[in-house]
Formats: sequence, C-alpha cells, structure tokens
Amino acid sequence: MSKAAVIIVAGTDGHANVGRLVNGLETAKEFAETDGDEVELIFDGAGTQWIPKLEDEDSDYHELYQTVRDDASVCDFCSGAFGVEDAVADAGVVTLDDHDGHPSIRSLVEDDYEIITF
Repeated sequence: MSKAAVIIVAGTDGHANVGRLVNGLETAKEFAETDGDEVELIFDGAGTQWIPKLEDEDSDYHELYQTVRDDASVCDFCSGAFGVEDAVADAGVVTLDDHDGHPSIRSLVEDDYEIITF
C-alpha cells in the first residue's frame, strides 16, 4: 500500500509542460488503479491553469483527466492568482487552503504521503 501526492505545478505554456502534465496524470492514474493505494492529485501554482483546459471535452487530455478527477484538488490562492478561480468553481473541483490559502504539503508528509511533483 502506497500513498502518493502528485502535485502538478507546470503551467500550460510549452511542449515540456504538456509532458509534465501528462506524466503527472498518468502517475496519479497508476496509483488510483492500484488496489490499496491512495492518491491525492493537486494542481498548484501555474498548474492551476490546466483545470479549464482539462475540463474541456475537446482537450486531448480530457479523458485521462477524467480517470483521476475525483482525486483532484486545486490550490485556492493560486487559482485566483493565475486567473482561473471562476473556472475552478464552475468545474466544482475542490480547492485547498489549509496553509495561508495554499495546500498544506506538511500535512501530507505528516500523513506519510510521498510527494511527487511535475
């Protein structure tokens, strides 16, 4: 049994960041599909910009995102800072504001999650 927090901080600009997104989603999917594993998928920083793109059914990565959407959450502060607060709210994705408006990475470490960033 493994516990992983997959954190996507890569923004939407450039081919390399698309690769980081896809690798992060695939990693989260692998944990989600493995019996006994736990996964948290967190979009943080510039990564919050992916939510409106991934919610779009025409996105190349919409289906992959849908496989892990129930495990996804978004940094509350960063969604506002990067201008996607309304899109995140419209999508109904959970926002995290445990530590000064941001997700608490410390609490994940305290709960024995491995932290994996993309």
